[in-house]
Amino acid sequence: MSSLQNKVIWITGASSGIGEALVYECAKQNAKIILSARRESELVRVAKSANLTTSNFLILPFDLSDTSQVKELAQQVVSTFGRIDILINNGGQSQRAEAIDTPSETERTLFEINYFSAVNLSKAVLPFMLKNKSGKIVVISSIAGKFGFYLRSSYSAAKHALHGYFESLRLEVENKGLSVLLVCPGKVKTNVSLNAISSSGDSHNKMDESHENAMSAQECAQQIIAGILNDKEEILIGGKELLAVKIKRFFPKLFGKIIRKQSPY
Repeated sequence: MSSLQNKVIWITGASSGIGEALVYECAKQNAKIILSARRESELVRVAKSANLTTSNFLILPFDLSDTSQVKELAQQVVSTFGRIDILINNGGQSQRAEAIDTPSETERTLFEINYFSAVNLSKAVLPFMLKNKSGKIVVISSIAGKFGFYLRSSYSAAKHALHGYFESLRLEVENKGLSVLLVCPGKVKTNVSLNAISSSGDSHNKMDESHENAMSAQECAQQIIAGILNDKEEILIGGKELLAVKIKRFFPKLFGKIIRKQSPY
């Protein structure tokens, strides 16, 4: 794929952070964009900021914790644009709570938002992609999908699950013209820590210092687009924190010593 021009791209979590940045980057390449998130007013703002014309975008607000209508939404996209070229499962919610303090209802919510939403939305678009013998599914995971960390037990578990599911799906559909890209961002300057769910079920409502000084969402989005265009299967995005992935793989004992010294925030 040399360009995103005229590609039909569905982005979840498009109202802020990496999702918003992805809208801007796709708009620069004249893609046709479907914007999804909970807050319709914010999606309208993003579409306006991206200078999208009426014929080049569609706003489909929905909550990732309830994907019961995604088949109907996918049909609406196809009815509007004729196809779906790329689905970017970007929306999600982090966690800031010890496992022992996290109620099972909160754990289920985290899995609905971070795992089942991506699975259900991908399965909703797959029939259309398979019919066209073309399509790419992009899944925004995290380096938390590579190793566990303080205060992120259920979030990390959901991200780990994404890798098992979508690596399996890739093998099943790659001989049918489809591809899957897993993206593992490290620390990116977004509201992810502010919106992280606490043990009470409320927002953490604090900006972690590590995210305050992190890579911009724009730079992250640019690297994701590069991964799409270069047909990568998995990319890691971030700063020095990415070294932890390699250290864990090749020097697990050293990794254990290092990770225990890190701040949860």
